[in-house]
Amino acid sequence: MKNSKRVAIGARPPTDPHADAWVRQGDGAHIGKTDLYTARLTIDVTPTLRARIKVDAFTRGITVAEMLRGLLELEFPEKQP
Repeated sequence: MKNSKRVAIGARPPTDPHADAWVRQGDGAHIGKTDLYTARLTIDVTPTLRARIKVDAFTRGITVAEMLRGLLELEFPEKQP
């Protein structure tokens, strides 16, 4: 037999203006990775090299992209005028 007992749903709690402002402050207030790194570079490597790169990045606690960007910055620093 089905239970026909109904449970009332309470009223929606009032919104907190401080919380809303805190959430909205992130709208365009920061620069994301996609804003900084908009050019994609593709290279072909052997599966063995790819595996070594991934393991090394993991052991350093960073992503492969972060590690390779750092290496490229070291090799190709910005020239000062």
